[in-house]
Amino acid sequence: MKYLVSLLLHFYRDQPSRVSIRSLLRFLAVLATLVTVYSVLFHFLMAYEGRQESWLTGFYWTLTVMSTLGFGDITFQSDLGRLFSTLVLFSGIIFLLVLLPFTFIEFFYAPWMKAQQAARAPRELPEETENHVIIIQRDAVTDRLIEKLERYQYQYVLLVSDLMEALRLHDLGYSIVHGDPDLPDTYRRLRVERAALLATTANDRLNTNVAFTVQDVSAATPIVATASSPASVDILELAGCDYVLQLGKMLGEALARRVAGGPSAVHVVGQFGDLLIAEASARESSLLGKTLRESELRQRAGATVLGFWDRGAFESAAPDVRVEEKMVLVLAGTAEQLERYEALVYKEVDTEEGPVIIIGGGRVGRAAGDFLEGQGMDYCIVEQRADRIRADENYVHGDAAEREVLEAAGIREAQAVLVTTHDDDTNIYLTIYIRRLRPNVQLVSRARLARNVTTLHRAGADFVLSYASMGSDAIMNLLQRSNILMVSEGLDTFAVQTPATLVGKTLAESDIRRKTGCTVVALTRNGETEVNPDPHRPLPAETEMILIGTVEAQGEFLKRFIH
Repeated sequence: MKYLVSLLLHFYRDQPSRVSIRSLLRFLAVLATLVTVYSVLFHFLMAYEGRQESWLTGFYWTLTVMSTLGFGDITFQSDLGRLFSTLVLFSGIIFLLVLLPFTFIEFFYAPWMKAQQAARAPRELPEETENHVIIIQRDAVTDRLIEKLERYQYQYVLLVSDLMEALRLHDLGYSIVHGDPDLPDTYRRLRVERAALLATTANDRLNTNVAFTVQDVSAATPIVATASSPASVDILELAGCDYVLQLGKMLGEALARRVAGGPSAVHVVGQFGDLLIAEASARESSLLGKTLRESELRQRAGATVLGFWDRGAFESAAPDVRVEEKMVLVLAGTAEQLERYEALVYKEVDTEEGPVIIIGGGRVGRAAGDFLEGQGMDYCIVEQRADRIRADENYVHGDAAEREVLEAAGIREAQAVLVTTHDDDTNIYLTIYIRRLRPNVQLVSRARLARNVTTLHRAGADFVLSYASMGSDAIMNLLQRSNILMVSEGLDTFAVQTPATLVGKTLAESDIRRKTGCTVVALTRNGETEVNPDPHRPLPAETEMILIGTVEAQGEFLKRFIH
C-alpha cells in the first residue's frame, strides 16, 4: 500500500505524466461525445423506420458496432440506416481499434511504467542522514572514492540524473538518489546542510553550476570540485567551492617527483604531521649487498626502512633482507632523520646529467615539465599533436613509438622517462617499448584506470600513478575525519585511534606487521608525534596510531582490530 501511494504521488507530481493524462482524458472525451452523437442518431433513424428503441439500446448498439462485435440482434432495414451503420463501423475501427490502444499506451501505460521505475529509484535521503559524502558524478575518480568510503565505513550517496542509470546502479548496490544536479530542491532532499562533504568531478561548467546551486541551500557544507582548466579555478572558487583540485597538474607533479634530483636522492612522497614518508633508490648507494640489520640505519640515522618496491610490488622490510640494486626503499622519519640517511648513504654518489623524457604534452605532461624546470632539471617533451607544441627547445614533435623520435629526444642519455598520455593502452605499449630500448632507465608511467596499474608494472614501469587513485585520495584527505594519505599507487599511510584490544600491549607483542602486513610508523598523542616508536613500550590509551600498508593490508588491519 505504501508503494502504491508513493507511485501515485510521483505520477501526480511528475509534469510530463500530468500532461499525458490530460491528453488521454481529452481523447476519451472526444470518444464519449462521438458515442453519444451516434446513439442519438440511432434513436432518430429507428423512428424514421417506424421502430421504437430505448436510449440505452442506442448506446448498446453503438458500442457493439464500433467495437466490431456486431451481434446482429439490432439492424437497420433502410439504405440510410445501413449507410449510418457503415459510418459507425469505420469510425469504431479508427477510434477503438487503432487510436485507443496507441493513445492508452502512449499517455497512460508508458508514463505509469516510468512512474513505477521512478518510484523504485530513491529520490531523497532519510531525514536523520548526516555526516555523509555527496558525489555528483560517477567516473573513474568517484568509483575509486566510493571503494575507499566503503572500506572506511563512510556513508555516501551518488546523485544520478538519468533514471535508467539510477535504477541500474541501485540494483548493483550503490547508494544513489535520482535527481537533477542543477535544482536546489535536489540538494535539500540530499540533506546537503548536514553533509560532511560534497564532491563534484564533472566538467568545469557543471561543477560551477553545482557549487553555485548548493550555496543557495547550504553555505556551510564543504564543496570540492575538480578543474580541467587553470582559468576555471578562480571561477569555481567564486561559485562557492572550498577546494578546487587540478588533478592533471597534481598527477604531473607527482610523476615528476619520482625522478626529481636523480636516482640517489631521497624523495619525500607524503607527510603526516611531523612524519615524512620517502622513497630512495638503492642503486649506487652504500647499502648494496648489506642486510638491513647490518646497515644499522635506525641506530645511525633514526629513519626506518618500511619496505621496498620491486616493479610495483611492495614488500615489507625484514631485518635479514639484503639490499639489491633494483630496489626502491620506502623510508619513514622526520626531516632531520631523512637528511642524516641521505648523508650516510649517498655521500659519494654523482648524480646523472641526462634529461628526463616526458612522453605526452597534455596537462599532465606539461605539469611534469614545469615541475622539473622549477627543480632546475633538463627535460624534453615528446608530443604527437602539433597544437600542443610550445615554442621552445624542450619539445620534440613526433610519435614516441618511432625510434628516431626518441633518439632525437635523447633516449640514450635520459636518466628517466615519464609516460603521461591519457590512453592506458598507449601507455602500456610505450612502456614495453622503452623498457626494451633502455632496460635500466627509471621508467614512471601514468594510468587512467586503476585496473591497469598492475599491467603497467608488468610491462616494465618502476612506478605507476593512476589519475583515479590520486583524485580519490585527494578528496578523502579533505574529509574532516579522514586520516588517509596515498604514498604511492596501492600503498597508503593512514591513522586510527589505538584499538582497545591493543591498549597496554607493546608493538612487539601485538605483532601487527606479521598479522596484517601494516607497519606502525608513529604514535600521536596530545598533538605530539613520536616517529618510529619503541616496539617494547606498552601502547597508551587515547593515542592515534599512524600505519603504512597496501590496500589489502589496510583491509586486514581494519577487519582484525577495528571492525
